[in-house]
Amino acid sequence: MKQRRTLRNWGVVFLFITWVTLLLVPGAGAQSKYTSLYKFRARAGGRYPSGLIFDQSGNLYGTTVLGGANGLGTVFKLTPSSGGSWTESVLYSFCSLSNCADGSAPVAGVIFDGAGNLYGTTINGGSTSNSICNGCGVVFKLIPNRDGSWTESVLYSFCSLRLCVDGAEPASGVTFDQAGNLYGTTTIGGPSSACGLFGCGTVFKLTHGSGGSWTESVLHGFCSFTNCADGKVTFAGVIFDGAGNLYGTTPDGGNLSQCLGHGCGVVYELTPKADGSWKAEILHRFTGGRDGARPQDSLLFDGNGNLYGATAGGGNLTRHCEFGCGVVFELVPDSHGGWKEKVLHSFAGGGGSGFFPFASLVLDKAGNLYGTALFGGDLRLCSANGCGVVFELTPNSNGGWTETVLHRFLDHPGAEPGAGLILDAAGNVYGATSGDGSTTFGSVFEITP
Repeated sequence: MKQRRTLRNWGVVFLFITWVTLLLVPGAGAQSKYTSLYKFRARAGGRYPSGLIFDQSGNLYGTTVLGGANGLGTVFKLTPSSGGSWTESVLYSFCSLSNCADGSAPVAGVIFDGAGNLYGTTINGGSTSNSICNGCGVVFKLIPNRDGSWTESVLYSFCSLRLCVDGAEPASGVTFDQAGNLYGTTTIGGPSSACGLFGCGTVFKLTHGSGGSWTESVLHGFCSFTNCADGKVTFAGVIFDGAGNLYGTTPDGGNLSQCLGHGCGVVYELTPKADGSWKAEILHRFTGGRDGARPQDSLLFDGNGNLYGATAGGGNLTRHCEFGCGVVFELVPDSHGGWKEKVLHSFAGGGGSGFFPFASLVLDKAGNLYGTALFGGDLRLCSANGCGVVFELTPNSNGGWTETVLHRFLDHPGAEPGAGLILDAAGNVYGATSGDGSTTFGSVFEITP
């Protein structure tokens, strides 16, 4: 019963992946050193890892959406040994409490606070149960104990208010402000009724109070603008600028006359006001053409205040992807308070390159961008869609960007790298894959450029 409920709601997150997969048409760089650090094989160790994070000792932490002691997800740690191998330990298995009150199916990765505690979200589970989602997700905290174990506490269970106006089913992680408050997004719920019973998603804040209490407030409910011009149904988290403004993306909304009536998505900014409310402003509405369509994950800033991100659609319209193979874009602020979009790279899908960049990007100290594409590479594999690639974009002397494919996945031990990448201090790249679904159920890898 628990497994069936989780997979039903987990389908919300992969709605877009299913949509684009059905549109794929089968078709006909220099690679760096690739090392598979760990393969998820046993159910107890977790299945299908999400984004990764380092601690100060060089250990890796992440989540798996399924698997673990109860089959409904884990938080794990990978510890390196002197011989180059990595050992996994499961810090927590979700759905350890009755009716999964502790949460289930963590889709996004975790973050640390200054004391070494971990924070994250689950898309299902929690203390609320209703006809909308029967467990609408939680924000959780994990505290390390002296004996090496970890204790979980739920900071907030979503859909605690009528009709889920507080949000439901968070598919992104959380981020801290300087005061120790947490911010994140939910895929559905919120005050808007434009998306039917489930709402159009929210940006939320959890305020840390005395005695360890946390209070949730909705900063913005999507589809609050006419015809959802402010976007709807976000899978991406939010990031801060130096002034305390929040930025994020939605894959739908913007202009509902485009992208099959769903809208092609937006980039938005939320600015705090003196009365405690937040003002929403749209920096870019995607058209589904060469500017891209359907951004799926978070943005990043460079040192000059420019924003970077990727869209899973739009760009080049080829036989490989009817509605575009995706783009990497930059948004540059102008002197008039607006933002101008520049497409840095449009994926073509053929020639060994990737298509459908689904996860967030990462920037190295030299100004190079790294990312993953969910499909592409060798189109003879993974149902003729390719198993995905890791790519690097390097600025060139002509003002453009040059793509280098660092690795093409070959189905075993990894395929479909749907999680974002991270870099270590030496510039090595780390990420996770979904695995081939038979011999492995995900892997963690390292690439030395």
